Amino acid sequence: MSVEIKLIAAPETYALRKQELRKNMTLSEKIPGDFEESTLHLGLYENNKLACIATFMPAENDLFKENQYRLRGMATDEKHQKKGYGKAVLLKAEEILKEKGIDLIWCNARVVALDFYKKLGYEIIGGEFDIPQIGGHYVMFKNI
Repeated sequence: MSVEIKLIAAPETYALRKQELRKNMTLSEKIPGDFEESTLHLGLYENNKLACIATFMPAENDLFKENQYRLRGMATDEKHQKKGYGKAVLLKAEEILKEKGIDLIWCNARVVALDFYKKLGYEIIGGEFDIPQIGGHYVMFKNI
């Protein structure tokens, strides 16, 4: 089995975002900022098939003073979950972003994903909030 993480183009993320994050929803799989030069899209491929994705973009959150990027649209194909692929993608992103002088990654984490992020060193800040059609979220962050 071969596994590879590489930079990909925004449209390559759309099918997996739709499948895993927008199932039975009217929300778009497209994210404002997808095509900005500073946005990074990472894809993890297992045997040349896309299995996990994540998007990282500059986004200022007033909760933080550091040079920051926001994690958005992270998804792992349900057939490939529990293989450590999400962790691998986040660690690769941290490596890339550190080289760019970024100090902190933050995200709006779904309640069901809190433990995943906590295991990787992310912390919750503030209380739970609801995103229509998706559900409960918390802001989480990690200094890198």
